[in-house]
Amino acid sequence: MPTNHKPLLVLGLMSGTSADGIDIALTKISGAPPNLNAKLLNHTSVDFPGQVRKEILRIAEQTPVPAGDLSQLNFRLGEIYADAAVTACKKFRVSPSKIAILGNHGQTIFHQGPPVQYLGRPTASTLQIGDGSVIAARTGITTVSDFRPADIALGGQGAPLVPYADYLLYRHPKLGRVCLNLGGIANITVLPAACKPSQVFAFDTGPANILIDALVQHFSRGRQRFDQDAQLAQSGRAAPALVDELMHDPYLAKKPPKSTGREYYGAAYVKNLLAAGRHHHVRPADLVRAVTVFTALSVIDALNRFVLAKHKIDQLIVSGGGAKNPLIMAQIEAAVSARQSHGKTKSRAIAILPSDDLGVPAAAKEAFAFALIAYETLHQRPSNLPSATGAGGAAILGKISYAPPR
Repeated sequence: MPTNHKPLLVLGLMSGTSADGIDIALTKISGAPPNLNAKLLNHTSVDFPGQVRKEILRIAEQTPVPAGDLSQLNFRLGEIYADAAVTACKKFRVSPSKIAILGNHGQTIFHQGPPVQYLGRPTASTLQIGDGSVIAARTGITTVSDFRPADIALGGQGAPLVPYADYLLYRHPKLGRVCLNLGGIANITVLPAACKPSQVFAFDTGPANILIDALVQHFSRGRQRFDQDAQLAQSGRAAPALVDELMHDPYLAKKPPKSTGREYYGAAYVKNLLAAGRHHHVRPADLVRAVTVFTALSVIDALNRFVLAKHKIDQLIVSGGGAKNPLIMAQIEAAVSARQSHGKTKSRAIAILPSDDLGVPAAAKEAFAFALIAYETLHQRPSNLPSATGAGGAAILGKISYAPPR
C-alpha cells in the first residue's frame, strides 16, 4: 500500500453491456477523500473483434455453453484488454512502466443483483470476465479487476458503482444534481446539494441503447449495429398505444436500490418487442421509434417516481452513447424543461449539461470511474456507496493482480 499521496498515473478500462468495445481513460490522481484530486489526461476506444463480440453476446444471452468456452473467453478477453491498454499507451505517448495501476471493469456476462433461489438458498451473483493476471502479465501493470463481488458479498446489488466517481466529481455545495448515464442500460446518480456520501442514491432506470441496438441489428440483419443519429427512429411514425404498453414494464415500478442488464433486457425481451410490434401492426422504423421513446420515458418516469418529489434538482448531467441520440435527448429535454415544483419553493426548470462541459467527456466517464476506484483499492479504501447499492457497509472493491517483477 502506498504511504504517500503523490500523483499517480492510472489507466481505466470499461466495456459495457452493449459489448461494442473498450473505452480507455488515462488519469492522474492524488490525495484522498475528501481531498482527492483526479484529472483526465486522455482517452480513446478500441473495438472488439467481430467474432469476439458475437461470442460475448452469445454467452451473455445465457446460451448454454461448455465451461471450457467460458474459461477460454475469460483468458482471450484478458489478452484483448491488455492489447487495448498497450495500444492506448502508445497513442498517449506514455510508457506502461509509468502507469501505477490499471483498473479494468471487465465484460459482464451475468448479473443477478437481488438474490434468487438457487440450490436451496437465496443467492446473488455477478460475473465480469477478462482475466486480471493476463492483463498484468502482458502490460507489466498491476491490475485491479472484478470490482462488483465485494459489494454483493455485503448484501448489495454490486451496482451501480460509478456513483462513487459521480460523488467525487459532481457534488456541489448549492446545486442539486442528477448524473444520467445512457449506455446499454440507463442509470442515474442523485446528488442532493451539499450531500454526504450516505445521502447519494443511484439505480438503473431501465434500458438505454440495448433494445434500440438489438432491433436495428435484427432489422438490418447485422449490417448496422446502432441507429446513427436516430435516423431510423425519426423516419418512423408514432405508436402511442405501443409505447403505453411498454411503459407497463414491471421493472420501472420496482423501488431502488435496483439494477438490471442483459439478463432482463436481452433476447427474450426483444422477442416480445417484435411480437408487440406485429400485434400493433407497426413497421420496423415505427418499432424502433417506439422503443427509443420508451427508453427516454423510462428515464423520465424514474425521475418523477423516485427523485423529483423528494429532492430539488437543478442540473441533469448526461453521459454515455445515448447522449448522442437526438430523439432520446429531445424527449428528456422536453420533460425536464417543464418547471419542476418542490414543496413550497418556486418551481424551476432543470438545466441539461453534457458531462463534457464539466471536464470528463461522455465517452470516457465510466473508464475514468474505474481508474478512480482502482486507485482507491490500491490505497485500501472503500469505494462503494451503500446508499446506492444497498450493501450493508463499505467495501474495498476488486481483486489485485500484481505485475511480474521488473
